[in-house]
Amino acid sequence: DETEFRNFIVWLEDQKIRHYKIEDRGNLRNIHSDEWPKSFEKYMKDVNCPFKIQERQETVDWLLGLAVRLEYGDNADKYKDSTPDGAKNTENAAKNAEPLINLDVNNPDFKAGVMALANLLQIQRHDDYLVMLKERLTQDAIAKASQSKEGLPVALEKHILGFDTGDAVINEAAQILRLLHIEELRELQTKINEAIVAVQAIIADPKTDHRLGKVGR
Repeated sequence: DETEFRNFIVWLEDQKIRHYKIEDRGNLRNIHSDEWPKSFEKYMKDVNCPFKIQERQETVDWLLGLAVRLEYGDNADKYKDSTPDGAKNTENAAKNAEPLINLDVNNPDFKAGVMALANLLQIQRHDDYLVMLKERLTQDAIAKASQSKEGLPVALEKHILGFDTGDAVINEAAQILRLLHIEELRELQTKINEAIVAVQAIIADPKTDHRLGKVGR
């Protein structure tokens, strides 16, 4: 939603990024103005965002990364020694490590989750949702899922995370997640480009018929 998007940008600037002085945020806060896109484009340049105004998902991701970095920088002492709540309680940690032990297959939420997964994985729906689960546990399905994709090695030390958790392992995990997210965005962009090319090939291939005195199919 356009209004929510603009409010989100204003909130990030007001609450987290704070690149402008308060008195200089008027144009960005005027979300109902026809000139807002120009103000937003200028804002992106001012904060050195590398993406174009049309690349909204990438822009949002980048601005959130900037906000997190600034938030961490302002409260480094608070966050560097933070410990996940589950790790503070040994009993809870043990339960979290084995979430399937107390799984209730008759729980309505579990059934709804299975149906949602079936839609995502394009599994044929069945009256018995347990049958759908078994369909993905056949030998062929497991063998297919075990196939790994060839990839290029990545030097994580060359990629800047933007913040420091104080734990080298967590930092590396965060870098990997960020790179995986970027890879998904690139794959999506590739599919979009392929779709555009396919459509253009169809509509930009007119055939001339002199007998009809027109161009086209």
